[in-house]
Amino acid sequence: MELVKVDIGLLFWMTLSFGVVLYVLAKFAWKPIMKGIHEREESIAKALNAAEDAKKAMLKLKAGNEELLLQAKEERDALMREARKLKDAIIEEARVKAGEEAQRIIENARENIQYEKLAVINDLKNQVAAISIEIAEKILQKELSNREEQHQLTQKLLDEVKIN
Repeated sequence: MELVKVDIGLLFWMTLSFGVVLYVLAKFAWKPIMKGIHEREESIAKALNAAEDAKKAMLKLKAGNEELLLQAKEERDALMREARKLKDAIIEEARVKAGEEAQRIIENARENIQYEKLAVINDLKNQVAAISIEIAEKILQKELSNREEQHQLTQKLLDEVKIN
């Protein structure tokens, strides 16, 4: 138990040692330690200020980005409206052109039908005339088979020509 007993000599030397260490620390180490702590506090404060400034800058950038995004959306919407108008105009123009083309085709078809109709009528008239001439020839050949009948018909036609 001798270790637990407090001896005056030991207490004196320990106090003296502590005082010397305290004096040496206060004389040589206290100022650099305090200076280091103060510098550390200043660097932490500067870092906090820089972080705060960065946070403010980020907020400004975010607001700027949101504004740019809004502008981009407005421009996109304007382009979409313009594209829709252009699409509608192109469709309407194509519809008008198609209508005009259809009308032109119909008119051409009507003209072609009219020409074909006239050609058919003329062909029919020519065929009717040819058939009529053939029939007349056959009738005349039959009626004029004898000489007396030919003479009477000739006389009759001459009389009619003189009257007209």
